[in-house]
Amino acid sequence: MLKNFLITGGSGFIGSHFVELLLKKNKKVINIDIKENFFDFNNKNYSFKKGNICDFKFLNKHINKNIDCIVNFAAQTHVDRSIDFPNDFVQNNIIGTFNLLEVIRKKKLDTIFVQISTDEVFGSLTKNQKSFNENSLIKPNSPYSASKASADSLVRSYNKTFDIKTIITHSTNNFGERQHPEKLIPLAAMQL
Repeated sequence: MLKNFLITGGSGFIGSHFVELLLKKNKKVINIDIKENFFDFNNKNYSFKKGNICDFKFLNKHINKNIDCIVNFAAQTHVDRSIDFPNDFVQNNIIGTFNLLEVIRKKKLDTIFVQISTDEVFGSLTKNQKSFNENSLIKPNSPYSASKASADSLVRSYNKTFDIKTIITHSTNNFGERQHPEKLIPLAAMQL
């Protein structure tokens, strides 16, 4: 039974909801994020560590054998920004994921690594095409989706080469409370 979780990007839109869910299930959660700790979860099982997954030394300090599962929500996600600033996406989405995997490998941890990816790694659909599935070809169309596809490839390779337990999810567009205001639905709502 998984009890101790380390969440990266747990102060973000989706990550914060996942942290709440874990706390409701009485799990212990460490949240690592470069953002401030916006949420007062007011729970003895919750701790916040401000830091960047691109900082290997920081990760090495906070990831240990007591962690049963690492869930990587930390990512640069705005497609338009990836066109203007692709380096930020390469650093965070690829190097950050690599650092997490390297800590697990170097410390020989028996933890599960969950990579939160995107359906955008599969490219775009035309009106008459069937939906993507896990067997679809990887065909990213932006620096954002290419950085996520690269991170997914690293995760898969660490599973096959180093026998690290991994899971990769490819969710589609999400929306809801705490979503960044530049996303479509919040932006449209603010224009009303």
